[in-house]
Amino acid sequence: MAKRPVPRYDFKAFGAAIKAAREGCKESRKKVGDEMFISPRYLANIENKGQHPSLQIFFELIQRYHISV
Repeated sequence: MAKRPVPRYDFKAFGAAIKAAREGCKESRKKVGDEMFISPRYLANIENKGQHPSLQIFFELIQRYHISV
């Protein structure tokens, strides 16, 4: 049986929105990482490289910064 093609979604716009919101709140990556129990590097990759966050982290970020998806 053939595999169903799975589209890759571009998360760069989401990352840019998170970065803008975080900087607008004057929060450092370290502060956010400590509060969300993620590494600052993981947050940087989400913001700058469009890394796909886990569903839990995605949900927490959109709630934290009131971002519409």
